[in-house]
Amino acid sequence: MNELTNWQAAVLGTLQGLGEFLPISSSAHLSLAPWAFGWNTPGLAFDVSLHLGTLVALVAYFWSEWIALARSALNVVTTRRVETISEKRVIFIVVATIPAAVLGVLFEEQAETIFRAPALTATTLIVFGALLWWADRVAPATRPLTEMTWRQALAIGFAQAVALVPGVSRSGATITAARLLSFYRQSAAVFSFLMSMPVIAAAAVLKVPKLLANGVDSTVIVGIAFAAVSSWLAIAVLLRFIQRYGFATFAIYRFVLGAAIYALVYSRG
Repeated sequence: MNELTNWQAAVLGTLQGLGEFLPISSSAHLSLAPWAFGWNTPGLAFDVSLHLGTLVALVAYFWSEWIALARSALNVVTTRRVETISEKRVIFIVVATIPAAVLGVLFEEQAETIFRAPALTATTLIVFGALLWWADRVAPATRPLTEMTWRQALAIGFAQAVALVPGVSRSGATITAARLLSFYRQSAAVFSFLMSMPVIAAAAVLKVPKLLANGVDSTVIVGIAFAAVSSWLAIAVLLRFIQRYGFATFAIYRFVLGAAIYALVYSRG
């Protein structure tokens, strides 16, 4: 089907899980690993199937939060009023999802082809890594998540849409936008994680049927399992790490990776 080995699927699953929540771009790693190591390209459908593992970890880690949001969503639908902080958060997540949903449909073909050029990925890794570092250094951290407005949620949603290009990083772009809006580091990360759920789920709904039509083998199962475990670890580590150290470490990693990609592109002519 995708002509991967189980070991390669495990590596890709791990890259997906770590890259989805650490601000280093999972799509960049998933597109670059086969190119760098000469593996068969599994395709976007396999990449998206790995999001199932990410989705499992996301739901499990924030289980109590999702229960509260589900109840709030039901209240909003039945009462047609938005009053509590949790009810507002439901609306903000919906608002933040709209730009990525619209642009994802419009640029689906480009996301599978020209957006995956290694040189472009290297450029976005470096540029958006620098933006993340700069935003975290210059923006004050004065706003908790409870003070978010719908306009701020929409702005963060547009940042998420930019992550259609590998190397930008969905979490990196949304955290950068949230920090520029003066949200605390942990608040920025938590909202980034929560708003990723609809996008990840929608991607799975759209692409997994195509994968299933081609048949599911052991590599898919292995990839999903490794994506789930590494996603859980990434969420747990990031929320603790950034509170103390910020995002400089991830920016430096992006600079190094981007430079290595440029070197590899040059060496291959």
